[in-house]
Amino acid sequence: MSASTTTTAPVVLTAEALLLDMDGTLVNSDAVVERCWREWAVSHGLDPDEALRVVHGRQGYATMAILLPERPMELNHAENSVMLARETADTDGVVPVGGAAQFMAAIEGLPHALVTSADAALATARMTAAALRMPDVRVTAESVKASKPDPEGFFMGAAELGVDPADCIVFEDSAAGIAAGLAAGMRVIGIGPRAAAHAPTAHVQDLTSIRVATTKAGSIELTLTPPA
Repeated sequence: MSASTTTTAPVVLTAEALLLDMDGTLVNSDAVVERCWREWAVSHGLDPDEALRVVHGRQGYATMAILLPERPMELNHAENSVMLARETADTDGVVPVGGAAQFMAAIEGLPHALVTSADAALATARMTAAALRMPDVRVTAESVKASKPDPEGFFMGAAELGVDPADCIVFEDSAAGIAAGLAAGMRVIGIGPRAAAHAPTAHVQDLTSIRVATTKAGSIELTLTPPA
């Protein structure tokens, strides 16, 4: 059955590997992100609501470059290091996305990787705070030269797993992440309310709407119940 963002009938997709974003996809870290980035925006005389429209899915330096386009990039990288340390230390309100624990249990032993704009320390802190298993294969901020929406991270995840990009399915919540997955030639399952407006291959409210199985050939089969 082909994927659709408009039908309420179940959607069935098959893949050889899954590439998982973290924030907004496995972990709900919105409380921390909002606290940290609102304060940063105000300290720079910026509209905090505008900052929050840009930040999701991107590395911090890339968000800063959009919001302060005239500023030298080395300052963005320096401030991003401070921001990462602050976010890593703040796990108040970090919780799993609905169904995340069951989903991670269901895909254990199947080819999958975490592809996140967080660095390794932040990814570990948030997955731990949400009591979620950390995938063995991880592509974090230190791994890539370019932030999402550049597809580099997803290409790297596919390569680490030894799977053709076209045979991967990406799980994402943000405009930048969805754009990156599609640019990599991959199908994208949009997770949560942010994803719906950015034309993912299919969309669900959270991970409770996804059932995982394997085909006789050993492929991963995902059955999605889209939002009504």
